Amino acid sequence: MKYIFIKKRQILIFLLATVIFALSVVLVKTTNTKEVFYGGNLKELPIYSVERDDNKIAISFDCAWGVDYTDKLLSILKDEEITCTFFAVEFWADKYGDYLKKIVDNGHEVGTHSSTHPKMSLLDKNSIEKELLSSKNKIEEITGKQVQLFRAPFGDYNDTVIKTATDNGLYTIQWDVDSLDWKEISAKEIAQRVINKTKSGSIVLFHNQGTNTTLALPEIIKSLKNKGYIFVKISDLIYKENYKILPNGRQIKNG
Repeated sequence: MKYIFIKKRQILIFLLATVIFALSVVLVKTTNTKEVFYGGNLKELPIYSVERDDNKIAISFDCAWGVDYTDKLLSILKDEEITCTFFAVEFWADKYGDYLKKIVDNGHEVGTHSSTHPKMSLLDKNSIEKELLSSKNKIEEITGKQVQLFRAPFGDYNDTVIKTATDNGLYTIQWDVDSLDWKEISAKEIAQRVINKTKSGSIVLFHNQGTNTTLALPEIIKSLKNKGYIFVKISDLIYKENYKILPNGRQIKNG
């Protein structure tokens, strides 16, 4: 009898797990947001990468502290005929408005990286919205271009952060390739990391103030071009509607 009881319990556990899995599949397939099913909870996710078969990738630069290497970055990108995405903090945009204009004039796009660079998961909804709208409005005022993208400082987010961004017309963007240029590792290490980890649909994270970023970038671009990759802005990489996001953060077309 004990054996039969244990066996029945195992069957019930299996059936329950099957139902939960089936429900998670349905929820992921039917949602057009960043929600995925995690152990009975819907969790919001940003876009880490995009499922593409056309070898398009996007490189991005977070701007928060200075502009020592920004002219060189823009020169490299211009010479290579590449457009990309910059994420600017409001206090950086305020201080370096001329650089923000220069970035846009070179054909690149600018997303918001918040107003004050806080850990946004620690903020309430009203504070999150203030961070987003204040920075978005400042960037649009300086550039004359609409802001569509948001990247959370430190890559730190929770459901409230992403929902608030979505409610305000912003796509929340992470990355699947971290150059680690902020750690001031060597140009060779930066290049190897990016070249080895990039795949079709990747979003690569750099920083405009990375000490060795400009030294690594030419080799990275040359190698990835030789592999057949095409560089585009993030807004041209992601799907804007009829999509879903897998548990690993990869955005795919819905159906």
